[in-house]
Amino acid sequence: MAIEHAASEIMECKNPATGEVIGTVPIVGAEQVNAAVRRARLAAEGWASLGFARRNEELTKWRRALARRSDDLIELIHLENGKPRLDAAQEVMNALSHLSHASSRAAKALATKRVSSGLLKNFRTTVSYHPLGVVGVIGPWNFPVFTPMGSIAYALAAGNAVVFKPSELTSMIGQLLGETAATCFSVPNLLTVVTGNGHTGAALARADLDKIAFTGSSRTGRRVMAAAAENLTPVLLELGGNDPMIVASDADLDQAAEAAVYGAFANSGQACVAVERCYVEAPVYREFVERVVDQVRDISVGADDGAKIGAMTMPAQVAIVREHLDDAIAKGATVLCGGPSEINGSFIPPTVLTDVSEDMRIMREETFGPVLPIASIGSVDEGIERANDSDYGLGSSIFGKSGVRAVAARLRAGMTAINSVMVFAGVPMLPFGGVGESGFGRIHGDEGLREFSRAKATAEKRFSIPINPMTFRQPKGALGQMRSMISQFYGGGVIDRAQSTIGKLFS
Repeated sequence: MAIEHAASEIMECKNPATGEVIGTVPIVGAEQVNAAVRRARLAAEGWASLGFARRNEELTKWRRALARRSDDLIELIHLENGKPRLDAAQEVMNALSHLSHASSRAAKALATKRVSSGLLKNFRTTVSYHPLGVVGVIGPWNFPVFTPMGSIAYALAAGNAVVFKPSELTSMIGQLLGETAATCFSVPNLLTVVTGNGHTGAALARADLDKIAFTGSSRTGRRVMAAAAENLTPVLLELGGNDPMIVASDADLDQAAEAAVYGAFANSGQACVAVERCYVEAPVYREFVERVVDQVRDISVGADDGAKIGAMTMPAQVAIVREHLDDAIAKGATVLCGGPSEINGSFIPPTVLTDVSEDMRIMREETFGPVLPIASIGSVDEGIERANDSDYGLGSSIFGKSGVRAVAARLRAGMTAINSVMVFAGVPMLPFGGVGESGFGRIHGDEGLREFSRAKATAEKRFSIPINPMTFRQPKGALGQMRSMISQFYGGGVIDRAQSTIGKLFS
């Protein structure tokens, strides 16, 4: 079965916009989590044996089933997560794009490849990729389909079974994913959903897994990593961000302002790659701010289909946003629109701040809400320095014409968009992940497929040669020969000349 039902307790699922209870799910305990992992272990053996072509067929069947139920998914995301239906539809579209890519790309990305054997020319040397076994996935509430699919789809395509624990705030969405999977896969228990609270997640982190992929806060990521360490289970952590955006004086200000507004306020700012800090060169600062504010005035907030921004999913996050705004205002920030006084329950209006400084929490911590602080900078170099002065390093963006690629290369981040924002998340071939407090490991792309595989090195002897280093039966004078070879090959002789020749050919 795809969903672990055996539990003595249940948990209510609520609509964050109204507080209305829309359903219940079981709280799965440690014993049931471990049982699900044991069943997944058996499933993994059967799934791995199917091969890439058969797995692609079944994953394609799942993708089509999800597409047929897209209306149900969109409505459930709207109700349980709180985002507008259009945003929910975009999330489903992006998730299915990654599922399609992972299933069709796996055979090529994980194909055995031959590598150079160096001086040992009598050996055939290869690197092959093999499934890990059972992967645990702990998903977030902000993108309850798209984000976990970045791990689930790639893990399944690589030949693993998955036990998925959705966020307690979006558990019904996770159940729907599991229900559709159960109708599509020939291998039972291939994708098992375990719902529950933090205790359920902790039990999964401590279970007999071959890897665990977690998306969430840096603080919780540390706890997951500590729990996984008890069994030496490797972890993939996609954590928070405080993503900077730099606007150079030669940027197209209309495009930059439009991108900043979307990057900061889409999904109510509840995105790990949302624009959380904006640094604008002084000559165009005022004009840029004016264009941003003009666009923000057209953004509606609410639960209806005309709203561009929906409810905050987690009530506790509203308090964090308010604290960050109060701190910034107390330290001299100017509110141009929105602000703490206009927060209404779970709805936060898009808020633009100026006169911000680096000592404000809003510039140092992840706000995870619809707030855009805009700072003036004397140069792009100053913008890079301030952007990189962060514990985080997830996403980033640069707007301009001259030298933008060089700027992108200097930003300490796992991903950078040039003259756009967040687009790297939607490109299936690009790896997604960060550095520092933003975590480590990569989902998406070939790197994401290999993240859920183990690399194996194989060296096959094809024929014998006079000098065999793999024996104690060495001829007299072997030491002298070895010394001569060291000098000849690595002391400035053959190797250096060969590298110099290759360099000239390709320079």
